[in-house]
Amino acid sequence: MTPGEETPTKAVDIYRDTWVRFLGYANEVGEAFRALVPVSMVWASYAVASVYVTADAVDKGKKAAVAHGDNPGKTTKVAAAVVDTFVWQALASVAIPGFTINRVCAGSLYLLGRTTKWPLPVRKWTTTAIGLSTIPFIITPIDRSVDLLLDSSLRKIYGGGEKHD
Repeated sequence: MTPGEETPTKAVDIYRDTWVRFLGYANEVGEAFRALVPVSMVWASYAVASVYVTADAVDKGKKAAVAHGDNPGKTTKVAAAVVDTFVWQALASVAIPGFTINRVCAGSLYLLGRTTKWPLPVRKWTTTAIGLSTIPFIITPIDRSVDLLLDSSLRKIYGGGEKHD
C-alpha cells in the first residue's frame, strides 16, 4: 500500500459488530435473574436470543447467496452457511451458556443457603450478581469449544463452510 492510499475497510456485520450482538446474550441475563423474576421472563429472554440466532443465520445465508452468485453449488454453499451459523449460534449463544449460567446460579443459591444465614432476598440478589458476573468469563471458552466441536464434526460434512467469526 502506498502513502495516501486508503486501507480497505471491513464491512460492518450488524449481528457481530454492533450492539445487536448483545441480544444473543439475553438468555444468559434471563438465567441470572431466574431467582428474582417470573419464569415467563426467563423464557422470553430465550425467545429474544433465538430470534437473534435465526436472524444471524438468515443474514449469513443471504450473504452467501450474493457471494456465490449463479455459480454451481450455490444452494449447497448457502445451506452450509445457514446451518453452520445457526448451529454455532444455538450452541455458543443459547444452549451452552444458558445451561452454564443456570447451573452457576442454582449452585450458588444452594451454597449460600447452606453456608450463610442471609435472608432469601439477599441470597437471590447475590446469586443474580454471581450469574451476571460469570457471563464475560464463559463467552470465549464456550465460543472456542463450539468451534472445535463443529470443526471436528459438522464442518467436515460440508468442507468447512462459512466458519463463525
